[in-house]
Amino acid sequence: MHKIMIKIKKIAKTIDIISENGNEFSLVLFNDDFNTFEYVIETLMEVCDHNEEQAYQCALITHHKGKCEVKKGFKDDLKNRCSELIKKGLSAEIFSKG
Repeated sequence: MHKIMIKIKKIAKTIDIISENGNEFSLVLFNDDFNTFEYVIETLMEVCDHNEEQAYQCALITHHKGKCEVKKGFKDDLKNRCSELIKKGLSAEIFSKG
């Protein structure tokens, strides 16, 4: 029992250290002039697992500010989501938070 708890704590601590060392990334959505507001909301809900309100807020920020961080996480996960956004006609990039 104690060995399992120690391993879980070590893994959690390792994940924290990785995040602190700049291995956390941001998926940023950029504004465009051809996708509808509704389409962007639907796509964020589908690809980024946003609820409707979160997707709406991100779409609004993107529209007014030109870009919005729509997801934070590890690069491999965000690469897949970014690719999916691009396939669906949106403009997105991944940036290091480090």
